Amino acid sequence: MPKSLNRILLLCLLFFSLIAKGRAQTNSKEEAKQLYAEIAKMDSLLFNAFNTRDIAGLKKYFASDLEVYQDNTGLRNYSQTIASFTDLFAKDYVLTRELVKNSMEVYPVKDFGAIQTGSHRFCHVENGKLQCGTFKFMHIWQKTGEGWKIRRLVTYDH
Repeated sequence: MPKSLNRILLLCLLFFSLIAKGRAQTNSKEEAKQLYAEIAKMDSLLFNAFNTRDIAGLKKYFASDLEVYQDNTGLRNYSQTIASFTDLFAKDYVLTRELVKNSMEVYPVKDFGAIQTGSHRFCHVENGKLQCGTFKFMHIWQKTGEGWKIRRLVTYDH
């Protein structure tokens, strides 16, 4: 094969590989935006249930093998976590949660789901005064046939 034909063939292969790489990066960015939007929606739904003290609504976002790791209370499973929320919702004060603006990050977990990290602020009124604290969290979400479920929840920096 003449050298000029080899060069043309090589340039064509290089050109098409660059186009394919560019498309993959574009798809990857679009997929990342879509995943971020899905997890942001799930976060909103999860904590709407929390803020309205909807224990049945809250349960549907947790996998049955849920593990919760909290720096000041230790490790809890699904049953312990639901019991803890049930006790919390029975208290006289109302604890509310809001996501700290621009703190959320979302990362894909191949063939499983996503990792969500960020900071959230919890507030309640105590003795007529608003009490708030801001803490860090990480949720490991799994995309299942039933929708998104949290399998692992880590909350820290209390």
